[in-house]
Amino acid sequence: MSRTLISQAQIGRGRGRYLYWAIVVAVLLIFTLIFIGPLYWMVTGALKSGQEIAQTPPTLFPKDPQTRNYTDAWTNLNLAKLMFNTFYYAIGAVFFQLVFDTAAAYALSKLRPIFGNVVLGLMLATLMIPAMVLIVPQYVTAIDLPFVHVSLLDSPFAIWLPLVANAFNIFLLKRFFDSIPEDLIAAAMVDGASPLRTLWSIILPMSRPILGVVSIFAVTYVWKDFLWPKLVMPSPETRTLSVGIYAFSGGTPMNVVVAASVIAAIPTVVIFLIFQRNIMAGLTSGSLKG
Repeated sequence: MSRTLISQAQIGRGRGRYLYWAIVVAVLLIFTLIFIGPLYWMVTGALKSGQEIAQTPPTLFPKDPQTRNYTDAWTNLNLAKLMFNTFYYAIGAVFFQLVFDTAAAYALSKLRPIFGNVVLGLMLATLMIPAMVLIVPQYVTAIDLPFVHVSLLDSPFAIWLPLVANAFNIFLLKRFFDSIPEDLIAAAMVDGASPLRTLWSIILPMSRPILGVVSIFAVTYVWKDFLWPKLVMPSPETRTLSVGIYAFSGGTPMNVVVAASVIAAIPTVVIFLIFQRNIMAGLTSGSLKG
């Protein structure tokens, strides 16, 4: 029997049972309101008129729901172009992360190079550095790429290349690869398989859950990122969804901007609802060895 702060005997006694469940229900309701509240305001705000969404105190329900806000947001903010750009950047980020992060994790986990633990430790140490600290050196690198002296502004590589060096994804992949039995690797070596063939034929087919998690993380990161795309994608033709909505928000009614935010949030919510089991399976499958 697992030990908890409150014993089963105390929970089963008279008032203890009611007090316990009352606290549990209250905590769940509070956290539900905290997480659902902003989403509810966003969805209902997209159906309100400009005057109603700006009034104080705000109304809980739209008095006269206006669905045309969504069509105005789609046409006025050119969401089709912005969404295509974001999908394009997200697909590229997935490709580059799967190729390079998988190779790095495989080398650290199975090939075990000299000073591999030192390299891994230095990678994980970068997770302690605030992202804002890296903005300036990354931007300086993007406007004048070392050695080749090429500017990456308005180029998708300005988004793809910084995402390749993702220590968190490399660590997730390495932990998963560590859980794959060494007997399989030894059997492949006996059969004459090279390290690359072992990766392609054995490691990758068994790593689909964690590869799915890394892919979803890459898509959601590109989808929600704002500051870096705003810096390296100054042209209106190359803007991402979040940057484009912000750029048009100055001369656009607030209810139309909120409707655009709802449309922008739909793909990521759908992706999570479809792949939530894969996400949890990928995050927990590498926690136990054997």
